[in-house]
Amino acid sequence: MKQITLKAPFTLQGKGLHTGLDIVAEFLPAPENHGYKFQRTDIEGEPVVDALAENVKATNHSTVIGRGDVVIGTIEHAMAALYAAGIDNCLIRVNAPELPILDGSASQYSEKIAEVGIEEQKSDKDFYIVKQKIEVRDDTSGSSIVVLPDEDFSIDTMVAFDSPVLANQFASLEHLHDFASEIAASRTFVFVREIEPLVKGNMIKGGDLDNAIVIYDSPMEQSELDRIADLMNVPHKKVSEFGYINDTPLTADNEPARHKLMDVLGDIALIGRPLKGRIIATRPGHSINTTFAKKIRTEIKRQELQAPIYNPSVEPIMDINRIRELLPHRYPFLLVDKIIEKGDSYIVGIKNVTVNEPFFQGHFPQEPVMPGVLLVEAMAQTGGLLVLGTVEDPERYSTYFMKIDNVKFRQKVVPGDTLIFHISFMTPLRRGCAVMKGYVFVGEKIVAECEFMAQIIKNK
Repeated sequence: MKQITLKAPFTLQGKGLHTGLDIVAEFLPAPENHGYKFQRTDIEGEPVVDALAENVKATNHSTVIGRGDVVIGTIEHAMAALYAAGIDNCLIRVNAPELPILDGSASQYSEKIAEVGIEEQKSDKDFYIVKQKIEVRDDTSGSSIVVLPDEDFSIDTMVAFDSPVLANQFASLEHLHDFASEIAASRTFVFVREIEPLVKGNMIKGGDLDNAIVIYDSPMEQSELDRIADLMNVPHKKVSEFGYINDTPLTADNEPARHKLMDVLGDIALIGRPLKGRIIATRPGHSINTTFAKKIRTEIKRQELQAPIYNPSVEPIMDINRIRELLPHRYPFLLVDKIIEKGDSYIVGIKNVTVNEPFFQGHFPQEPVMPGVLLVEAMAQTGGLLVLGTVEDPERYSTYFMKIDNVKFRQKVVPGDTLIFHISFMTPLRRGCAVMKGYVFVGEKIVAECEFMAQIIKNK
């Protein structure tokens, strides 16, 4: 799958939920591998902040990211809409310290994305693939995020409040393409009993009955309700029974749970990569959501490239016979057994290392270790198959090493190991020369890596 950006820019304008300011936000197409970035146009120099979990500054009633003194808040609804649309690269320019709340949902963001359309780019998407159970818990609040391996992305969300109106609710999103129709219109919500503390905390200056679901679930005199309305500078509302006091009906019986699902999605986007896995969120909030995103970001920074998935029972796209047709190498120097995956800019190969390899006789008899130089050679042979895929009649060409840089060996390779090679272009192929980055994995660990240049030459 290829990376995606907006086909054209769009602009949305409205007041900020917490600042009450009139805000303009521009959403612009961005180049490959750009990610999500926010730019403050109201500050000298127009600083840019990457929308990544390590840049989260606060999670009190919205997600706030920042760099130094520059902050942007209430980003979660826009992030959810971008992420659900499959958009990888977008620049958001905003003239205030938060995005506009609009109607309290992500519907206008999703509508604008659908209106301007999306555009496929040349680079491949870089998924974060969940390969084993990941869990983050907060025993104090009872919140948790659990993610399980899955071939696609989905979310189950469960909310629970000490409230006679909103006790337990459940929402689910099985496919991201259903976000716009099932989740996007779900509005943020607040309990009447929470409003005064929020106002006194210098928050929700732009809150009203048009951009939030307001829940009345605790007895109050009408005079007290009128006083709270005056604090918010909104009209008085007569309330005689517990329930939702908005004039606009709920979009769904479980709208609050659907909105919490939206918040999870928006905060998960701070991972910086699309995720493959099934998320089960129990009593989620921005704090637990971003804690989970930070955990994944830590893993990504520790090992930027995940090991490719290797299922031995799946038929390879190139077996050893096809490889022998393309590569001139023969025993004992053919060091790749099969190719299991290939895109326009990358390739994944496999080698099973056995004790019968001839080099183990001398390297070393008492402690067999595969020579590092052969790991580099194996990467080069795999890269050669990638380069040959760019020409017609690849059987009539050969690839030759020209340069090797930044070679690192991190772990021994021994008999019984299965090597997984991931080779990708670092730059476009020019004049028959390819610059590539290669990794060798055993299991989930990188055991070797290098950068190298190769040239493709037609055989005489």
